Amino acid sequence: MTRPQLVVQEMAGRHNADLEGTSARLIRNGSWKKQRIVRIIPAGDSIPAKVVLSWLHLGFPPNNGVHTVLAMGMEIGDAYTSAIESILAHPELSQWEYVCSIEHDNMPPSDGIIQLVEAMETHPEFAAISGSYFTKGEGGVWQGWGDPRDPLNNFRPQVPVTGTVQEVCGLGQGFCLYRLGMFKDTRLRRPWFKTLKGKDGLATQDLYFWTDARKYGYRCAVCVDCKVGHYDLKGEFGPPDMVW
Repeated sequence: MTRPQLVVQEMAGRHNADLEGTSARLIRNGSWKKQRIVRIIPAGDSIPAKVVLSWLHLGFPPNNGVHTVLAMGMEIGDAYTSAIESILAHPELSQWEYVCSIEHDNMPPSDGIIQLVEAMETHPEFAAISGSYFTKGEGGVWQGWGDPRDPLNNFRPQVPVTGTVQEVCGLGQGFCLYRLGMFKDTRLRRPWFKTLKGKDGLATQDLYFWTDARKYGYRCAVCVDCKVGHYDLKGEFGPPDMVW
C-alpha cells in the first residue's frame, strides 16, 4: 500500500540525467548497430535440463535477429564446419554479423551474449571472443590457450586475469562469439574445424582451427568476467551433477 507523501522529483529519468555517460555506454556496446547472431549448437540426442535452463535466460542484443542451427548426431568438427557452410550458403544469414557456438554442457550467465558482443565492439582487433570456463575435473585448466607474447605459436593453458579481455592463441568453443566475415576468407583451410586422432597428429577441432587462423593474422581473446559453467551430468570427471 502506498503511504501518503508529497512527490517532487526530476522526471527526465536516470539515463537522461547523465546523457553524456549514457551516450558513451551506447557507443561502447554498439547496440545501435546491426548485431545479428546465428547460434550453433552441436549436440547428440539430448541436452541436460540444467544447461537448457541457463540458455533460456540468455539475453540478446535488442531488436536484432537471432537464428539457431542445431547440428545433431555429428562429430563436433563436422558439426561446426557443416553449420557454418550452410550459413554462408544462405542469402540472408550469410550477411549477418556474428556466429555463436554454444555446446551442450556449457552454462553461460544470462548476460553472457551481451558481454561478448560488447567486448567485440570494444576490441575490433579480435575475430573471436569466448566466455571464461575451465576443463572438467579436479585440476581443470582454463580454456584460454596459448601466450601470444611467445614468438613460437603455443597452446599452453594460461592464467586468467580478472577484469580483462585477455588475448590468447586459441579458444574453446563451449561459448564463443565469432565474426562471421572471417569464414569468408578463402585463405583459411577447409574444413575449418577438424579433430585429429591418428597419423596426422592429435588436435581438438577448436585448436586445429586456430593453428591455421593465426597464420593469417586472426586474433582471439577471452572475456574473463563472462564466467561460464562446465556441466558434468553423469560424473565422468568427478561427482555427478557437478558444474566445474
